[in-house]
Amino acid sequence: MESKTVRIPNITCGHCVGNIRREIRDVNGVVSVEGDPGTKEVTIRWSPPATWKEITEILTDMGYPVEG
Repeated sequence: MESKTVRIPNITCGHCVGNIRREIRDVNGVVSVEGDPGTKEVTIRWSPPATWKEITEILTDMGYPVEG
């Protein structure tokens, strides 16, 4: 299993985190999505067939690009 904690500057509230959680959990292989609007950080855990590339593309399409 892989895990990343990333900063997403466009997170402004708990609703944003909820949207991210719902969309990313639908990706086959994603195990968990946790976020904190205060720090604007999200931690995602996944296994294949999910890929980090796929996850970041979805986040960008949603309007929540990963910083860096």
